[in-house]
Parts: sequence; structure tokens; C-alpha cells
Amino acid sequence: MTDVDWSRMGYRSWSDLAVVRARLAAGADPNALVRGRGRPLHYAAREGSAEVVTELARLVDDVDAVDDGRTALWLAVHAGKPGNARALVAAGADPERPMMAGWSPARLSLAGTTPDLFDTSATLTEAEEAAVAEARRLIDALAELDGDGMSLCCVGGIDAAEAVRRLDATVLEDEIDVEDMWDATDDHSIGTLGVTDVPGGCVVSQPWAYGASMPLVALLLSAGTICYGMYANPKSGNQGESVHDGVITGWDLHPGGGWSAADAPAAEVLRAFLYQHRAIEYCCAYAGVRPADARPFTEPDRWIRLPARDWWAVSAQ
Repeated sequence: MTDVDWSRMGYRSWSDLAVVRARLAAGADPNALVRGRGRPLHYAAREGSAEVVTELARLVDDVDAVDDGRTALWLAVHAGKPGNARALVAAGADPERPMMAGWSPARLSLAGTTPDLFDTSATLTEAEEAAVAEARRLIDALAELDGDGMSLCCVGGIDAAEAVRRLDATVLEDEIDVEDMWDATDDHSIGTLGVTDVPGGCVVSQPWAYGASMPLVALLLSAGTICYGMYANPKSGNQGESVHDGVITGWDLHPGGGWSAADAPAAEVLRAFLYQHRAIEYCCAYAGVRPADARPFTEPDRWIRLPARDWWAVSAQ
């Protein structure tokens, strides 16, 4: 028997016009929430096909209904679905409607891969244009980097020497064979980190484990500046933390997840959009560091060893 609501709709279902029409024919409400969160048109705009979007758009009460601060058109632009966006505009959606800290669908499209999607007078600021250009450069520079199992801490505004001083670390004279370190979990291995100067600051990295993302590392490094740490956990995905001047401002974050809170500032909305599925690049952009290539994460300039301390402490005091 056909379901009479939107339960058990999988990702691909929103591209299947026959499935959607069967739900509608059985009595599913095109304006109802899906599993208590999100409207059918919003799901279709983000995940589905232009045909499904067109079908739902003609049935909903308001094609520009807002869900979690976003219209369906905004979601189509954010997801890189120009066909869906055009279908929504044809159904009456407003590309100039401001939302998400002033990022209308039209203005957001200017930062994406289809800047000519709408006939709009919207513009980007010089700072936003620079952020878009840097995102494209950074993603290209790190395109071949496989970060699975890696940890890092991107630090704005200080160099590697200052990072070593703040961590009270010892610079190692011997080279480290990264291949030999995989699966090593002793204190010396976890406390062995790489540090590299990059434009805008420095990168602390550990290719084989979580050491560079331990809270106290970022807390000590962040005095007077900003850090973003991450562990690319092979079991549970990317685990991020933002730290500002000795205070953890975000924990268990998902860099590169592409999502931002409805009340996020404009710069964060843009950053989340530009670095979808690019977690390491997101970390760099958050801290304002600009590595030229993947070397700081795979072949750091120097290896250091942390002193014995509770590196899982959540306060630098």
C-alpha cells in the first residue's frame, strides 16, 4: 500500500516523479513537514530533480515558505542544483529575497559555479570576492590530499616558532617516518606533531592520529588569535573545534558539512557554502591560513614533541 505521508522517502526518492506523484495521489500533504522537520519542496530542491520540484511547487501554498531560515530556492542554489532553481523561479520563487544574514538566493549564486543563474543586480563585496577566489585556489591546492585519520590545528597570526614556544614543545632532530607511525598509540607517538609556517599563520598536523586536535593544543595556540582543530576520525567522520583567544567556541563540529545555523554571521554562511565536502580547506579558511599545497599536512617543516601534560583539558588555566 502506498504511504499517505512523506515517511520513508529516501534520498533518491526526491528525484523520482512517479514515487512523489503516488504519495500525492494517496493523500500526502505537499505542505506537511517530513518526519517533523523540513518541507517536501525543500527536500526536493536540495536533493531531487527539477521535475519533482515543478510538481510540488505548483501544489504548495507558498513556494517561498521559509524553513530553518531558508527558502527552497536558497537550498537549490546552495546544493548546486541550477535546474531546480530555474524550476522554482518559473513557479514564482523570489531570488532576491534576503535571508541567511543577507544572502539571498541570487547573491549566493554569485559565489557559486553558476554566477549567471539569475538576472540580478546583486553583487559581492570585495572581501567576499576575495574569499571566493581563495576558496577556489585552496581547494585546487589540496585537491589530492587524503586526510582520513589525520588531525590538524590551523592557527592564524603566529608562526611555527611561536607555536613551539606556546606548546612548550621540543623540536626533534631526527626525521619521522610517517608510515611507521600508523597505528601507534603510545604517548610519544600521540605527542609527536608537525609544525609548518604558511601564509597567514601556521599549521600543526599529525598524519596518523588525533594528537593535533587535542583541546589544550588549540587552547594554548589561540592566545590573541583564532584556531580551528579537527580530527578526521575514520570511524565517525570529521570532528572539529573552534577556539578563540583561549576559549572553545565550538565543539564536535562538522567542518565541510555545508550547513550553518540560521543565525550564523554572513562570513560563516559563505564559508560553509564554499567549502562543502572540503573539511581541511574549511579549517584553513576559518583560521585564515593559506597553504600553497598539501605539504604542511603530510611533510611538515619540523617535528616537535609535546611535554607530559593533560592535553585533553578544556581550559588553558
